[in-house]
Amino acid sequence: MEERVKDILQSTNIDQPIVVKGWIRTKRDSKNVVFLAINDGSCMSNIQVVIDKEKGFSTELLAKASTGASVVVKGQLVESLGGQQKVEVLGEELEIVGEAPEDYPLQKKRHTIEFLREIAHLRPRTNIIGAVARVRSAASFAVHKFFQEKGFLYVHTPIITASDCEGAGEMFQVTTMDLNNVPKTEDGAVDFTQDFFGKQTSLTVSGQLSGETYACALSNIYTFGPTFRAENSNTTRHLAEFWMIEPEMAFCHLEGNMDIAEEFIKYVLKYILDNCAEDMAFFDSFVQKGTIDTMKNVIENEFARITYTEAMEYLEKADRTWEYLPKWGVDLQSEHEKYLTEEIFKKPVIVTDYPKEIKAFYMKLNDDGKTVRAMDILVPRLGEIIGGSERESDYGKLEQRIKDSGMDPKDYWWYMDLRKYGTVPHSGFGLGFERLILYVTGIANIRDVIPYPRSVNNANF
Repeated sequence: MEERVKDILQSTNIDQPIVVKGWIRTKRDSKNVVFLAINDGSCMSNIQVVIDKEKGFSTELLAKASTGASVVVKGQLVESLGGQQKVEVLGEELEIVGEAPEDYPLQKKRHTIEFLREIAHLRPRTNIIGAVARVRSAASFAVHKFFQEKGFLYVHTPIITASDCEGAGEMFQVTTMDLNNVPKTEDGAVDFTQDFFGKQTSLTVSGQLSGETYACALSNIYTFGPTFRAENSNTTRHLAEFWMIEPEMAFCHLEGNMDIAEEFIKYVLKYILDNCAEDMAFFDSFVQKGTIDTMKNVIENEFARITYTEAMEYLEKADRTWEYLPKWGVDLQSEHEKYLTEEIFKKPVIVTDYPKEIKAFYMKLNDDGKTVRAMDILVPRLGEIIGGSERESDYGKLEQRIKDSGMDPKDYWWYMDLRKYGTVPHSGFGLGFERLILYVTGIANIRDVIPYPRSVNNANF
């Protein structure tokens, strides 16, 4: 039979023929026996293959069976004599599929996460990055599973756009123009009419605006795709390319939005704990102690719900020194978010009704004229993990908010049409997928939870 290592390790078919395919993690050579630890990425554990040198294996063949080499082993599955695992393989045939010379970078020693970042093409073969990949895969499946079970439709929104969803202007330009000979208008500006799309276009920072158009026809939809932000931030929490999960719901007010967001984050975290037990135990033991308990705290507790104004009252009364002084009208900082979740409520908190000046133009204005129907979910240890809002459904108010944000309503004519033709209250939220993986793994740098990080001065591989 031919199975993955994960299945072989759980097998009870003792004394049956087996085929193992994978990469050699470690090799231990004694006088009469060679022990190979083989991994195929299906789980963190290796399967031990025992090679008896007296059974006709050439010295040259065994020499090529070095760390990093890919192999196919045929043999018998037997009970293991050691205490590390229940079964092992007695090798009868060994094929070296791909050799790994002595300069193979991942030898049997501890490598720093910074070093692994320099060899991103090989780092999936390590315990930590392999575990990240499996958790990331499970989380992706859980995202789709949750929304599909709820009857949401998966919508693919455009990567190339002429609209700035956030209004921040930090977007990557898309062009086919010759940058050494850029066409100009009579007044010296770039002539985008000669570009591929006939106008200035960029990579999207969010699928939200496009998602809203489908929610206002199909009721409940979600997007899950890559987004891009040209923010010149070289920190452990910023990427230029990342994945976003963005559901959008018609006939839904802020309260319903909060309910779905809370249910969603609990669902995904529980799915990861239930299906990635070995990997999560590794993260809990060697990366961030307590990460499993932190996740359980989110899953098992009803989220506290407070307004931004109430949050500021808690922060202003706090007997402590802040790096960023909290005051009404200023956005919450990470230290504020952690104080609310870890010291005041000791569980996740949803903060609502933020000042309009610090939130995006599309958020619904409250009757006070000062705040908007926004909500952020804050979790212990990380802070903000989800941001969302009820969207402005009034045509005139939306038009004014676009103007107040320094943008031209003409650029958003199609978006405003949703408020002109059959407008409905609708709400949605966004979750940065890499921030979620950062949270559950306890890894410190966001560049280590995405296969190939894109950041300032970094577009390798």
